Amino acid sequence: MDTKELLKKVRKIEIKTRRLSNHIFGGEYHSTFKGRGMTFSEVRQYQYGDDVRNIDWNVTARYNEPHIKIFEEERELTMMLMVDISGSEWFGTEEQFKNDVITEIAATLAFSATQNNDKIGLILFTDAIELYIPPKKGRFHVLRIIRELIEFKPKSRKTDITQALKFLSGVMKKKAIVFMLSDFMADDYKQTLKIAANKHDVTGIRVYDKREENIPNLGVVQMQDQETGEYMLVNTSSKKIRTDYGKYYNERVHYFKETFTKSGAGVIDCRVDESYVTKLLGYFKRRG
Repeated sequence: MDTKELLKKVRKIEIKTRRLSNHIFGGEYHSTFKGRGMTFSEVRQYQYGDDVRNIDWNVTARYNEPHIKIFEEERELTMMLMVDISGSEWFGTEEQFKNDVITEIAATLAFSATQNNDKIGLILFTDAIELYIPPKKGRFHVLRIIRELIEFKPKSRKTDITQALKFLSGVMKKKAIVFMLSDFMADDYKQTLKIAANKHDVTGIRVYDKREENIPNLGVVQMQDQETGEYMLVNTSSKKIRTDYGKYYNERVHYFKETFTKSGAGVIDCRVDESYVTKLLGYFKRRG
């Protein structure tokens, strides 16, 4: 993709997702993910209607008239976007690949955070950490994140969610809002998720295509494993093959939902042909 084409694509995503975050998600995001609490701002003279519980007795005694402490909401937060860029994210039978939808969701979340003056960071992962962008504020930073989501070429095609979560725990010392976007066709990440969800506010967004849920009966066809790149001939007319695949797929989905829920993390399921706007909004409203 040349620079001109890339900038055009970044701009298109910015226009669409900024409009969404401005008109729909700004307030919802703010009320769902509040600041870390109240921080002391100043002391002033007591006025009628002030909360007497905030009276500063030391200053009151010094000046012989009531003074109160003023607090402000400590609003600034950090959002970490963790995006799976392994081979399976390049699957798509509808209008878009899964990674196109993931890019739009990530951009919408990033602009929602920017509206609230929060920092945004990015972790792109496969079975290794492919790219880490430390959290920063501002529109240009978000545009850089979108650019990387569009054009970054991973070295690996495989997935390891455990490694990604370990890396998160290592680099994020303070509590962060974490959105992990993947198809979650992986297992054995229960323990690392539990540790991460204990410290951070974690949400898993599973993006999937309905054609992945089962193999249709098409006779003998050549298929490619997106994560190994390996081609193989598969007899899709075999009931056992279709049943085994369906079992494998459903087990991974069940593992994702159960593991995230039991760890106290949030879960969003988003099919590529469904509206991610509706899914995000519903999630924010339930949590708000």
